[in-house]
Amino acid sequence: MRSIQRRLGIGLAATLLLVGLVLAQASLWVFDRGLRAYLEEDLRDEAQGLLAALVRGPSGLQLDERRLDPSFQRQFSGHYFRIDFSDRSWRSRSLWDRELLKPEGTGMQAELGDGPQGQRLLVYRADYRRYGENLSISVAQDYQPILQSFRRMQWVGLGLGGAALLLILIAQRYTVRRALRPLEQVRQQIAQLQQGRRSDLDAEVPEELESLVAQINHLLAHTEDTLKRSRNALGNLGHALKTPLAVLISLAGREELAAHPALRASMREQLEQIEQRLSRELGRARLAGEVLPGARFDCAQELPGLFETLSMIHDRGLSLDWQAPAGLVLPRDREDLLELLGNLLDNACKWAQQRVQLTVEESAEGYRLCVDDDGPGIDAERREAVLGRGTRLDEQVAGHGLGLGIVRDIIEAWNGRIELQDSPLGGLRVLVSLPRR
Repeated sequence: MRSIQRRLGIGLAATLLLVGLVLAQASLWVFDRGLRAYLEEDLRDEAQGLLAALVRGPSGLQLDERRLDPSFQRQFSGHYFRIDFSDRSWRSRSLWDRELLKPEGTGMQAELGDGPQGQRLLVYRADYRRYGENLSISVAQDYQPILQSFRRMQWVGLGLGGAALLLILIAQRYTVRRALRPLEQVRQQIAQLQQGRRSDLDAEVPEELESLVAQINHLLAHTEDTLKRSRNALGNLGHALKTPLAVLISLAGREELAAHPALRASMREQLEQIEQRLSRELGRARLAGEVLPGARFDCAQELPGLFETLSMIHDRGLSLDWQAPAGLVLPRDREDLLELLGNLLDNACKWAQQRVQLTVEESAEGYRLCVDDDGPGIDAERREAVLGRGTRLDEQVAGHGLGLGIVRDIIEAWNGRIELQDSPLGGLRVLVSLPRR
């Protein structure tokens, strides 16, 4: 979907362009009509002046050239006339050898006439009676210079209109950006919500956004409350089932079932699977409940304490080391990352001979967590089985113990990826790749 700012800009530009063209054309039309009406008065006066210049001579009516406007005597001057009698017609000298067509009706002609040298003529005709003789006087004026002026005005108007449109669009873009700035602030606050840096949105927003922000805050509070109640209910159910489940496991081992070893083994296996599935689903419920992000994982603050704890647990002279960019904060829940890293590092310490190393890296795609040890490692053909969906939480594979159940659930909840590789230290590398969000 196109941006609101672009859509507003295109809509405004199209509207202003359409309105500007209509107004410009309407203004030119009105000006043209007014100018033609003004020139009609001049042409009427010229026609009456020609009528006054008609005098009686020895051979009948003749034209007193002394009373004529000099422009009628100058070749192609742009002022022309034609006087038509019943049996003859006179033309102005300015027409030279060209002809001025006689208009069909009286008054100002609606259409421009064709003049010499490509001129466009305004033509006015009036009918008179002089000394008992009917006659028609047609007067024309070159309108071409005015049309050229109109065209120049159009180009100048287009240039000025284009410049004005550009300025308006720039002002509109600035105004829209300022108007949408509160939305960007809300977006940043939502990103902070996702990163665990705040628990709700600021209520101090423009009036148009108050209802939206209030609804989001209400939704956040309602969701958090619902998830807390769901987690509590699931936790209570899990604890309520643990005691009866433990009793059933104990009953499955009683001597009364010794005569039925297949039945006892089947019962014990099924009960153990129920216990494992219950523990896993309770873990999943805890993970799913972390929809609202909590505290973020600050490597510089959290890793030293974690490694100190591991050193106390595995007190056999292991070299434990970690590397992370200065100031790196992972946008994930602190408790989940401590559980994930604690699980992986604890397994690495169990099987390492002398050295365990954690490396945290940041890239454009996300984050890489590498746990390396110098232990026996896992054969390449068995690694896929370790990461398979059917791997039990307590499964021991090829001399290397990995409790990957909860680790896998955490990584899947974050849309991440876990891989087992050869370590540069000689043992196993567990590589966890996490997207930014």
